[in-house]
Amino acid sequence: MAKVKFHKIAAVVVLAATAAWIATGEFSSVGSAKPDLETAQAASEAPERPAALKTVQVVVPPRLEHARTIRISGQTRADKSTILAARTAGIIEELPVSEGDYVEKGDLIVRLEAEGKEAAVESARQALAQREAEAAAAERLASSGNIASLQLDASRAALASARSALEQAQADYDRTLMHAPFPGIIDEIHVEEGSAVMQGAELATLLKLDPIIATGHVGERDLAEVEVGNTAKVHLISGQTLDGKIRHISRAASPETRTYRVDVHIPNPEGDIPAGMTAEISVITQTVETVALPRSVVTLNDDGELGVRGVDKAGRVHFYPIDIVDDTPEALYLAGIPTGISIIVAGQDFVSDGELVSTEEADASASKALAGDIGRASQQGR
Repeated sequence: MAKVKFHKIAAVVVLAATAAWIATGEFSSVGSAKPDLETAQAASEAPERPAALKTVQVVVPPRLEHARTIRISGQTRADKSTILAARTAGIIEELPVSEGDYVEKGDLIVRLEAEGKEAAVESARQALAQREAEAAAAERLASSGNIASLQLDASRAALASARSALEQAQADYDRTLMHAPFPGIIDEIHVEEGSAVMQGAELATLLKLDPIIATGHVGERDLAEVEVGNTAKVHLISGQTLDGKIRHISRAASPETRTYRVDVHIPNPEGDIPAGMTAEISVITQTVETVALPRSVVTLNDDGELGVRGVDKAGRVHFYPIDIVDDTPEALYLAGIPTGISIIVAGQDFVSDGELVSTEEADASASKALAGDIGRASQQGR
């Protein structure tokens, strides 16, 4: 039998020893396992370190005297508008005005053919003069006792009848004439000279455009802040901006919209602002102290309340409910924010009430916008 070589026996022994070591599972204590255990133990025994504070950007906003502006959609209308109608039937004899003409109160607009009515007036006037003379003579005779009292009464009755006849003849003649009831512009003429008209037929449309009236409707919530005499700015669709004052506020709401009509009186001496033009009415209310902030700083708390978050001197976050006084293209004008509070303008949605934070001032451009541009806009809006 051949001898087994020594190196083969050594290899078998090593293989058997390795298999036995793996079977025991003790190999984990070798190498990195032991240091990991030591590291974990050291970490558990070390003191707890405070977490790093969150950093937010803040700004102390300017406090401005600002008047809330209530914006109302509406349109312009004439101060007075009427359609002149024929008071009697007849043929149009004279039409001395044209569309667009300005007329004063009492100016002739239309004359119908008199058809003897003018002569009837003159006849009635002569008859009245005769009855007045007869009545005067009867008074003298009666005072001297030369006529009976019955004759005096008859003379007085004849005089009264003559006066009535003249008034009737004059009224018949006056119905052939149409005069302007107020100063204004002839906007439309509905007839021509020589045409026949019936009683009640439309003759012309007369508009009084000075002042022009801007009419809109204000909601129930804003009604209490709108008063007669309030200043208002009217922005026309043509690009014009006009100053006016509230002249009338309806005391009965529209059944369909639950809104109240508001009339703004605007001087229009040249009559160049027409009726029926689309307008936006900005009613300026009472001035209050506000804080001007961009819309981006507004957030909600856990209860769904609208407000802003600020930081006190100790670096603690607080939520401040707000009252929106005005919403303009430049900024929100807010009331209800305490004086001297730094308002968070970046990071307000990532912190909570009572949390300690680290603050840094917002960049110079943001601070300048709040203190400058917004402030000038507020001054212009008053």
